[in-house]
Amino acid sequence: MSSPKAPVGVVGLGYVGLPLSVTLAEAGVDVVGLDAAARVVDGINAGRSHIEDIAQERLSPLVAGGQIRATTNWEDVSGCQAVVICLPTPLDLHREPDLSIVVTAAGDLAPHLVPGQLIVLESTTYPGTTRGELRAALEEGSGLVAGRDFHLAFSPERVDPGRVDFDTKSTPKVVGGLTPECTARAAALYGRFCDRVVVVGSPEVAEMTKLLENIFRAVNIALVNELAMLCDRMEIDVWEVIDAAATKPFGFMPFRPGPGLGGHCIPIDPFYLTWKAREFDFHTEFIELAGKINAQMPAFCVGKVAQALNRSRKALNGSRVLVLGVAYKPDVSDTRESPALRIIELLRREGAEVSYHDPHVSELPKLGLSSVALTDEGIRGFDCAVVVTDHTSVDYVQIVEQSDRVVDLRNALKEDSDKVVRL
Repeated sequence: MSSPKAPVGVVGLGYVGLPLSVTLAEAGVDVVGLDAAARVVDGINAGRSHIEDIAQERLSPLVAGGQIRATTNWEDVSGCQAVVICLPTPLDLHREPDLSIVVTAAGDLAPHLVPGQLIVLESTTYPGTTRGELRAALEEGSGLVAGRDFHLAFSPERVDPGRVDFDTKSTPKVVGGLTPECTARAAALYGRFCDRVVVVGSPEVAEMTKLLENIFRAVNIALVNELAMLCDRMEIDVWEVIDAAATKPFGFMPFRPGPGLGGHCIPIDPFYLTWKAREFDFHTEFIELAGKINAQMPAFCVGKVAQALNRSRKALNGSRVLVLGVAYKPDVSDTRESPALRIIELLRREGAEVSYHDPHVSELPKLGLSSVALTDEGIRGFDCAVVVTDHTSVDYVQIVEQSDRVVDLRNALKEDSDKVVRL
């Protein structure tokens, strides 16, 4: 039987797991962090943070004081009171859920399970995963029974990289367990370091909650993206329309159009639900339509670049194009699912010579590119600059002054100019 004073294990020390580990440790709970990457483990044990949201000055004292210890050895979590799984759940080549990382980890964890332990999954997935695939892998490898011999629950991560107003501690935590006792154990754990715990009746409710949160954003972004394409044809400023609508104090929530969806959740989560829905002979047409609209935005934006070059009597083929920002959102280095990567690929396919500048992303090895400096002379060497991600540290006045043409996909350039083509 694990002790309530025993450490908590965190499996996966990335964008979710490391902030969780630090928040636990700051609340007085010792943490054993497990990661498959030796370089990540070595870095953390040296007090170095590889996650932008966790400053080294915050992590280092916790490591030095023994509150956080990283390992690659599954045996090290056997003495933990709880183990929280924070691993990726990507899509495969057919855009279907790939739970292999989580299921494999559960199989590795199972032989080290002890009676009374709490296992919590935080990875985004479809309803039924915790009760189905995760439970089966843990029971098969341990010989223990979930809900009787050990506790099992789901609590979706709600990490938004780069956000400063809400973090792991201050964001309400949804918890749903396999049994009422499982739920109570999970709620007690999160109650030790989260300001608010929201208890729901089952893991399926908690799993669906996370999907709804991100599908809500995906659908509404698709709506304004479609509106942006219509406004483009009608020669109406979509940004002015949204700002005007946002003055209504009730019944409206502003969303902004853009070059497409990026990040670890919103481009992926809807596919988890549409895939699961087919098992129930149900087609999520509204969600799938939103996905189609958002997926076509990079191509539409490349068309805007061609339109801008046409004004200078230049073709896209052979033009030098500077992409400003390749991270999926401002002021972070995360390029997962970033629409900038697709835009670069499409520009190259049309014969453009593409460079990029991003103060947070120095290299794009898969594309063979490195970030270029923004000098006046350098900017003047491009036929067109394209604002894909609006990092706050970029001098957009300089961009407009030194560029021949600018395509603004984020409404970053507030002043009007004949040089600028807006989304």
